Amino acid sequence: MPSTQIILTENVPGLGAEADVVKVRRGYARNFLLPTGKADEVTPRTMRQLDALKAKRAEREGRELNEAEEFARRIGKLKVTFILQTGETGKAFGSITAHDLAERLQQELGRQVDRHLLVLEHPIKTTGEHEVPLKLHHDVTAKFKFNVKSSEEPKPEAAAEESADKSRAPRKRTK
Repeated sequence: MPSTQIILTENVPGLGAEADVVKVRRGYARNFLLPTGKADEVTPRTMRQLDALKAKRAEREGRELNEAEEFARRIGKLKVTFILQTGETGKAFGSITAHDLAERLQQELGRQVDRHLLVLEHPIKTTGEHEVPLKLHHDVTAKFKFNVKSSEEPKPEAAAEESADKSRAPRKRTK
């Protein structure tokens, strides 16, 4: 299994970030990384360009950190209320999932939020005040606070009366 060293010119998930010198199999480098421009071969010339790549990486990481901190501040200021369908006894008929939270954040803030960033161990089935952390960056974690209220369902007696009225009505026969 021959391998070779390459310098990554952009982030490659599972392999490394830009300006990293990594060892990969020759076929992977020759058939994918080099033709797509995701990497360069290690030569004296590319080693001199490594400093420019490191500066580019530092700038990108700083920009991502600033964006994550700003987004965390916006999330911290947000006041959101969810309505949870409940019965007369207070038992929940559904739950609030990470998908629901991500959709609501997108509606409120106008920015796509991946549901995998939300650290939600189990769906929320209780009313009250809740707090869910969001892992926006490896250095930035935002706290998303929201309130869950129960829905006001009509009394079962009224619903029973309605259905009883419908059952007493004569039915039409069809041939």
